[in-house]
This record gives sequence, structure tokens and C-alpha cells, in this order.
Amino acid sequence: MSTRVNPFAGLNDPPPFPTKPKKETPVAEEAIARIADDNNFPSRQAPKSAVPRRKPRRYRTGRNQQLNIKATGETIDKFLKTADERHVPLGELLRLALDALDRAGASS
Repeated sequence: MSTRVNPFAGLNDPPPFPTKPKKETPVAEEAIARIADDNNFPSRQAPKSAVPRRKPRRYRTGRNQQLNIKATGETIDKFLKTADERHVPLGELLRLALDALDRAGASS
């Protein structure tokens, strides 16, 4: 059985570096912003959204099934506005709308 040779056996100490590291001097934030603006460097900050964020809805209703549908922005806005006006969760508004459709279909 042969023994393995350690290729790093002779590297106990790091080699000496002939130069000294440069002393870092802090740069003012204003100077960095000015240089970035002068060179058209884009910011990494997320742009401010023109669309206002909706208030989160949190209801404990016992509903645990999910229904994903695609709709136009206008339809979604109308649905959310109606739920806000009635102060009901989205699932409850869907149930009310389906019940109204059933009543309208039964009367025609």
C-alpha cells in the first residue's frame, strides 16, 4: 500500500509580499452620487412605483381552497373595490355574486 504525497507540505508559511497595502480613505456619499450622476450610472434602488399599494386583507374565514383566475385590471379593481365597500373577504364576495347569478337564472 503506497502513501499519498502531500502537495502542500512545503507551503507552511505564506510567501512575503513586497508591497504594503494602501491605506483606504473613506469617500463621501455625495461624491459617489455626483460621479454616478455624471456618468449616467443607474441606481440599484428599486424605482418608486406609480401604482399605489393595496391594503392587505386578512380574514380568518376557514376557507382553505384557492381559485386562480385571469382577469383584466379593470375587472380586478372593480372586484376589490366592491369587496372593500361591502367589508367582506374576496371569497365571500364571490359566493354572493354566484348566489345572485343563480337567483337571476332561476327567475328568467
